[in-house]
Amino acid sequence: MTTPDHLLDALRAITGAAHVLTPADGDLAAYEQDQRRRFRGKARAVVRPASTAQVAAVVRACADARVAIVPQGGNTGLVVGSVPDASGAQIVLSTQRLRAVRALDPANATITAEAGCILASVQQAAFEAGLLFPLSLAAEGSCTLGGNLATNAGGTQVLRYGNARELCLGLEVVTAQGEIWSSLSGLRKDNTGYALRDLFIGSEGTLGIITAATMKLFPQPKARLTAWAAVPGLAAAVQLLTRAQAAFDAGLTGFEVMNRFALSLVARHFPDQRLPFQDAPWCVLLELSDNQSEAHARAAFESLLARAIGDGCATDTVIAENLTQAQALWQARERISPAQAAEGLNIKHDISLPVSRIPDFVAATGAELARAFPGARLVSFGHLGDGNLHYNVQAPQGMDSRAFLLAHEAQINERVYDAVQRAGGSISAEHGIGSLKAAILPRYQSPVALALMRRIKAALDPQDLLNPGRVLEHFRFG
Repeated sequence: MTTPDHLLDALRAITGAAHVLTPADGDLAAYEQDQRRRFRGKARAVVRPASTAQVAAVVRACADARVAIVPQGGNTGLVVGSVPDASGAQIVLSTQRLRAVRALDPANATITAEAGCILASVQQAAFEAGLLFPLSLAAEGSCTLGGNLATNAGGTQVLRYGNARELCLGLEVVTAQGEIWSSLSGLRKDNTGYALRDLFIGSEGTLGIITAATMKLFPQPKARLTAWAAVPGLAAAVQLLTRAQAAFDAGLTGFEVMNRFALSLVARHFPDQRLPFQDAPWCVLLELSDNQSEAHARAAFESLLARAIGDGCATDTVIAENLTQAQALWQARERISPAQAAEGLNIKHDISLPVSRIPDFVAATGAELARAFPGARLVSFGHLGDGNLHYNVQAPQGMDSRAFLLAHEAQINERVYDAVQRAGGSISAEHGIGSLKAAILPRYQSPVALALMRRIKAALDPQDLLNPGRVLEHFRFG
């Protein structure tokens, strides 16, 4: 058995001394601080293996020393799932050196890339081959493919292409025992037993460490148009969504909704940002991808939006005339999160609901929060097309945001999540559970489901080596 005192030497022998970072080597904040700056842990060391074989060797060394591992990609997660705890005992295993695109097969419409590949780099590799990798989210310039899969990331095009799970055809994974399981063939049909791939996707690094994946690619659309619509309320937004889906089917690749306050934060903190119809109660961003021609797509889009205005479903609309205008509209949507951060700490809720129930949920929950927490400001936006709403609560104007969180976060979470459960929804749509929601998961997940999760964890990681305390809080064996 390797003792913890000798573990660092063993790790240096595996990856090279330059790729085992300790507090003595300098500030490790980039690896120890979560994205939202809610928590900073303390690592025994940060290890940066350069290959799957090195990842496996690191896992075996840590298992022998009985030292826990926290897998980390771009560290862009929002539920404190990829930073070490405060013990100073855990090893952070960074995948940032696993950045190779191993293969791109145009005939099979697949790309095989390593876990540390930045999402934007995977998109660019596909684009250069004349194809599309559609997974797209605000952090795509820094998040990694492995992290996207570990959290089953969603983003803005789930409506058409599905989330990370639907886009993945195969994985390469290092198990908690340091074994390598590889299934990267890119098959769309493989009925040879249990779907192991689906165990690891969305498991947040608690069952195995993803080192590479084979992902689906798609043809580049011949035309892509973006529109912005002002709507009188969420019920009208849902009505517009239904009509757009009926008109365009899979051609509707994006349908984002934003409330007035969310956009007012963008206007305040990004004064250079042009915002159409800023005073509308709600705005919708629509994206249409067409495989015929831009003229065909624009005519269809104009017809849909004209009908929407005619019957009061929308009050005003605009279609981007060129790529620059389209990018500006998407930028307005993507700037909501950084605008919130600039406004101060906020209480985030990444929830999923049946689309039909979202208007009533927002109205009833907003009224309840207004009664209980006067002055609290609601930032509602998200992917209405797939039922994923980011329902965030900002402190009252002029109140210290940290003090507001300390005083009210638990109560607000309970009220929001109880309302989500009553509406038949989920407390986590695309961000995962991490450690931030692990303590409350038993309140909203069935005992049978939790028992099954614990059995899976015990079978695959009996030492509780991988990302302990994430998803299943304080899980202990025996």
